[in-house]
Formats: sequence, structure tokens, C-alpha cells
Amino acid sequence: MTGPTDIKVIDVLLVEDDDGDVLMTREAFEHYKIRNQLHVVRDGEQAVQFLRREGQYADAPRPDLILLDLNLPRFDGRQVLAEIKADAELRLIPVVVLTTSEAEEDILRSYELHANAYVTKPVDFDRFIEIIRKIDEFFVTVVKLPR
Repeated sequence: MTGPTDIKVIDVLLVEDDDGDVLMTREAFEHYKIRNQLHVVRDGEQAVQFLRREGQYADAPRPDLILLDLNLPRFDGRQVLAEIKADAELRLIPVVVLTTSEAEEDILRSYELHANAYVTKPVDFDRFIEIIRKIDEFFVTVVKLPR
């Protein structure tokens, strides 16, 4: 039997340029009392710097899970995903593409680049926070993540 102290806390990197989606993700974490650490970067270039611990991100933790938008300034999400999966140290981090795109080519390309999951963001707030809860529940309580 596991108690509340047995719940693992993970670092989640949210790569998202839309302020509304960042706010909704934070609210989902708060609403569901998700104790995981949410780190946010606003573009693909910052994401790569965070993951490689460069510049202002020199002390950044290695995330246990990445929530990645596809439509980003500088490097787009596809480029970030390709960088992650081409790097021997980073490729083990699960990446959930979390985007508004329902385009079949985006879905196919994301899986070709070895995304672990592809989730289309719902526009409805309640549905959005439910999706965040399900992603968290799956990757924290169901899946075994590499440490």
C-alpha cells in the first residue's frame, strides 16, 4: 500500500509560447494539486538551451517529461523534437507533443521524430485541464520513467 509520501515528484518542461496555454497548464497543476515542478520556456531555442543547461539555464534540472508545442518562434517544435531525439542523453526523456494542430502530416512527422505521444489541445478550459491531469497521471503513476 502506498501513502501520500510515496508519490513521486517529477520535473516537467513545458515548451509553449502562448500565454493563455501556459496559464491554463499552471492552473491545471494547481487545480489537481499536481506537485510536479513545472518549468516553462517560450520558444524552441530556449528549450534546447534549457535541456543542454546552457546560459541562463546552467542550473536547470533535467526534466522527466517534456510537453512540447509544435508552433514555436525561433526553433519550431519539430526542430526541438529532432534535437532531443538525436541527443543520446536527452532522447530518453518522454516528449508529449501538445498542440492545436490536428493535421495528419504533423501527427505523422511527430511520431517519425519519435514523439512519445501526440495530443491535440482542446479549446475548452475544463477539457484542457482534464487532459493535463491525464498526461500527468499516466506519466507519473502508470509509466516507469528513466532516472
